[in-house]
Amino acid sequence: VTNAGGPPPGLWSDWNRDDFIAAADANMLTPIALMQAALPGMIAKGWGRIVNITSVSVKSPIPQLGLSNTARAGLTGFVAGTSRQVAEHGVTINNLLPGIHATDRAASLDEGVMKAQGIDLATAQAQREATIPARRYGTSAEFGATCAFMCSQHAGFMVGQNILLDGGAVNATL
Repeated sequence: VTNAGGPPPGLWSDWNRDDFIAAADANMLTPIALMQAALPGMIAKGWGRIVNITSVSVKSPIPQLGLSNTARAGLTGFVAGTSRQVAEHGVTINNLLPGIHATDRAASLDEGVMKAQGIDLATAQAQREATIPARRYGTSAEFGATCAFMCSQHAGFMVGQNILLDGGAVNATL
């Protein structure tokens, strides 16, 4: 399972080449290097599971998270091709796309909203929860159970997929 913290939020005009390189290194190149190191052994054993924790931004880009959108989209492209090359060996690669879960990252983003709007933390959280059809943040237990399934023998026919876990926040048919 690969996971990396998200790059800082901002506007397109806030970032320079070095910012994009750092985001790509953390959120695209490092998971790719890990997969390249792990795949030969998995292929030799005839079984393996890789799950990359990315973001809903892969399906629905978040304007203030342009660095994250960019790097995670690149990782998704790599997974789309590579997963189909290794599936015949019993190895699956998929992406888990979380929306807002009760994590340090969510708290950090909520604090940013709190400061920018001059509101308290509870109000910032309530505003974001109102944008989620489930009207709450996801839990670590829900996240863990979904990831565990994707790593299990029961997910052997799931290849190269981007699984949303977002309480319905991304409104998409496909």
